[in-house]
Amino acid sequence: MSAALSFRAAGAADLAAVVALVESAYRGESSRRGWTTEADLLDGQRTDADSVRSLIDAADSRVLLAERGGALLACCHIARERGEDGAPVGYFGMFAVVPDGQGGGIGKAVLAEAERLTRDGWGCARMEMTVIDVRAELIAWYERRGYRRTGITKPFPYGDARFGLPRRDDLRFEVLVKPLR
Repeated sequence: MSAALSFRAAGAADLAAVVALVESAYRGESSRRGWTTEADLLDGQRTDADSVRSLIDAADSRVLLAERGGALLACCHIARERGEDGAPVGYFGMFAVVPDGQGGGIGKAVLAEAERLTRDGWGCARMEMTVIDVRAELIAWYERRGYRRTGITKPFPYGDARFGLPRRDDLRFEVLVKPLR
């Protein structure tokens, strides 16, 4: 039996490792070893050190790291936002698992920890995220974990290279939501 995952908040010393993990999970040939690749949808970068630093430094925001034996295996970003009704809402994003570790339960454990922190630490009654709506397999994975499609879409930021270089012109985000209580 392998050692349990340990979780901690990322700090400035983790910037390079987080960027490398996220890039490996979503872009380029290394991402094709896992099932969450966006390599057929987007070229270019998925994130950069300045973007990750801004998430680490922001109020009501945390980049959560999952490690085993000191090795970084996964990360995600969680934030506390305000819903339309003024109630706190959790936001989940920048979720990455090392490609060779995908499908082994690491992602499920990270998502559960992110939900726990958001619910118990920040008092959020629901979690929201955005997923590229053509990612049917990924959306189905979230649905099996209690998220539901809302039908609410947001435009993909075409022309902003910080989000990648689209390989197709029909990308948009869909909002998924899950009650946490």
